[in-house]
Amino acid sequence: MPGSNQKLAIAMLALMVTVGLLSFSMVSSVRKGRLTTTDMNKVEQAIDYLNLQPYADRYLDELSGGQLQRAFVAMVLCQDTDYVLLDEPLNNLDMPHAIAMMRQLRHAADTFGKTVVAVLHDINFASSYSDHIVAMREGRVVAQGAPATIIQPDVLKTIYGIDIGVHVIEGRPVAVCY
Repeated sequence: MPGSNQKLAIAMLALMVTVGLLSFSMVSSVRKGRLTTTDMNKVEQAIDYLNLQPYADRYLDELSGGQLQRAFVAMVLCQDTDYVLLDEPLNNLDMPHAIAMMRQLRHAADTFGKTVVAVLHDINFASSYSDHIVAMREGRVVAQGAPATIIQPDVLKTIYGIDIGVHVIEGRPVAVCY
């Protein structure tokens, strides 16, 4: 059983995650802004799900950008909504953590029945993990559909205004612009 200092340390990181749950619960007439044991369990589960336990003894300003980004996603997941809206969840993440994040989001969609809508700037991450891509240019929808439909040279030219080659690797279309 963790000591009282560890519990306090967990609260430092958990505080941010709890803020997301608390702001969600404040609008609930049932909870009236009070956290229940179930709520606190959701906070701990979200921290575990995003592998943030090793950073439980750190203050928020001691977290790296990537760790903080994962804490933001944990904040949203602990609300346990049907829809998860994320703006650039890969921001500040190195490649291994970006892959882990996308796998976790894919898992949340598949296992927990969540609809995850994420703004991504990496077309290959979108292609590899999405069921549906909505591509925008200058604030307007240019194309939408399954990754295999969007990751095509002519569609990518319309989206980005440059020639982009497409190769199928392990059954997935991969855009190559170098």
